[in-house]
Amino acid sequence: MKKSFLNYNHNLNKIARKLRNKSTLSEIILWKYLKGKQRLGFDFHRQKPINKYTVDFYCPKLMLTIEIDGISHEGKEENDHFRQSFLEELGVKFIRFSDDDVKQKIEYVVKIIDNWIVKHTPKSPLERGLEKNSRGVLKI
Repeated sequence: MKKSFLNYNHNLNKIARKLRNKSTLSEIILWKYLKGKQRLGFDFHRQKPINKYTVDFYCPKLMLTIEIDGISHEGKEENDHFRQSFLEELGVKFIRFSDDDVKQKIEYVVKIIDNWIVKHTPKSPLERGLEKNSRGVLKI
């Protein structure tokens, strides 16, 4: 899978580090399921600066952001929508969960993430099965 490069403001590193050190309970819960390439071998980062924004979780190979909408997002829906639209213009995809869903239905949340990854990850030739060329010769 092609890896895209997204610029970010290096000044956000301090803010991202502070956010990681002050993670919400739902971020801590979900991180236990995302870290260490547990989601079908894909690497996720938490509180990742992308361009001029910081996102909750990000997988660079999938260009996938996972956001948890909790109390800190209340009253900021318009800003969140603008931020998401801006990043989607750069090719970043989003999955959003509520704080309560992560806390109360983590298995369901993880299943949605895994299903998204399966649906949006191209299969390798071996996974698609061996294909034959026009002369009937198997090709890999």
